[in-house]
Amino acid sequence: MNEPLSLETIATQLESENSRDRMLALASLREVPPIQAVPLIKKVLNDPNLPIRSMAVFALGIKPTEECYPILVELLESDPDYGIRADAAGALGYLGDIRAFEPLVRAFYEDTDWLVRFSAAVSLGNLKDIRAHDVLIEALDSKEIVVQQAAIAALGEIKDQDAIDAILRFAQSEDWLIRQRLCEALGNLPSPKSIAALKYLAKDSHPQVAKAAELSLERLGE
Repeated sequence: MNEPLSLETIATQLESENSRDRMLALASLREVPPIQAVPLIKKVLNDPNLPIRSMAVFALGIKPTEECYPILVELLESDPDYGIRADAAGALGYLGDIRAFEPLVRAFYEDTDWLVRFSAAVSLGNLKDIRAHDVLIEALDSKEIVVQQAAIAALGEIKDQDAIDAILRFAQSEDWLIRQRLCEALGNLPSPKSIAALKYLAKDSHPQVAKAAELSLERLGE
């Protein structure tokens, strides 16, 4: 069993010219408490290596300190790389800070990249705030199937009973992942309509859809 690296060693490795050293140092912060980890994560937030930057942004979402929220919002709103903006949106969902609601909604409406909109929709689900109803209903009409999937899942996460009719139109979607997301969402939305739809989807030709429908029916006590 390897001994965990000391903070001094990690700090030194994060300044190594070798990107593999920096990546491994960042990974070793997993076990370090947030208050000690965040100053070290910040060292590589502008790393020339994009995967390292991406990993650092994600790390801010799972190491919550007072500093993380403003840094992530700044990245979401102004980083030139769409991948980093998407990572920041995702990290804000992990952070679970309700202040992220407005920046995430803005990102959904204003960012030109579908990946950022996808991450924003997922994170709005993670925040579990019913105010996301309007933006998520709009996301159901996205041209990108993955954004539709994220919106269906998020409407289930926020337990939006008023969204049941809007998501039921996906029960015959050609995309099996959309049907699976629908089953999972309906498991959070107890109603006669949800139960009827889940009984229909439990006979779906795709095994993962049928399984998801059965699990949601169990969850609803059916």
